[in-house]
Amino acid sequence: MLFLIILVLTIASSYFLPWWTLAMIAFGAAYFFGKKPGQSFLSGFAAILVAWTVLALIQTLPNNNILADRVAKLMQLHNWVFLLLATGLIGGLVGGMSALSGVLIRKAFTKP
Repeated sequence: MLFLIILVLTIASSYFLPWWTLAMIAFGAAYFFGKKPGQSFLSGFAAILVAWTVLALIQTLPNNNILADRVAKLMQLHNWVFLLLATGLIGGLVGGMSALSGVLIRKAFTKP
């Protein structure tokens, strides 16, 4: 459930809000719906990884990957797919750490 909440909210907000709002979405969703720290991290990581990969594919496929291929060459990557994976990995780490922070903050301020 946490995975789907983060995924849907991230994809919906990515068209209107800056990139860093994904951290607030993952934090808030894990704060209210997260149960275990490890599970929250994986849910945040996977949801943002999937969301950013899909959003990057939506942007790059209509133009035959021309810009993505050029940026990949600038970053000394062999293919635009590696750039896509790097983008998803960076976003996934931000989302995972935010979700982990959300569930740990809730645990710190609630009674056991």
